[in-house]
Amino acid sequence: MTQGELQKTLSEWAKRGRYVFSRHDMRRLFPDESERSLEKSLARMVESGLLQRATRGVYLNPYAGSQDGYAIEHIAKALRPGEYNYVSLESALSEYGVISQIPIDRLTVMTTGRKGTYRTRHGTIEFTHTKRGLDEVLKSMVPVPGRPLRIATLAAARRDLRRVGRNCHLMEQEGAGDGQ
Repeated sequence: MTQGELQKTLSEWAKRGRYVFSRHDMRRLFPDESERSLEKSLARMVESGLLQRATRGVYLNPYAGSQDGYAIEHIAKALRPGEYNYVSLESALSEYGVISQIPIDRLTVMTTGRKGTYRTRHGTIEFTHTKRGLDEVLKSMVPVPGRPLRIATLAAARRDLRRVGRNCHLMEQEGAGDGQ
């Protein structure tokens, strides 16, 4: 892939609102590249500044005018493709105003995929695996227009925090531990 090819491709995708790409996405965008050539091209494009490496295997177009303020959620979505992911735990409870602490450098996400923590230039993404069935997972989240990830319902975010057993005192401290 040449710089011109990459710039043209990224520009086309930016017009559609897309500015975060997984390595797998890049493989599909440039199918004629060998694995080795793609790796070298991606490293070269990061070095030249045409791409930013968000975290291992995920890249961001720094020149996209379509960046929407949800970069960290787009990155999380790219890290767990094909899985059900939703913002929950401290991140969701803070958005609902149940806890006063605002996690400014961390996004907590429940996922049907693997657990894991990823540091990015946009903050840390913490995936927590849920063993709940698909029906329960779908009932636990609601879409927010314009947002890449769904968000837990208030009851689900409380339940998830209790299940993982951490920072539950934040809810009780705020008088929000009402048993839901």
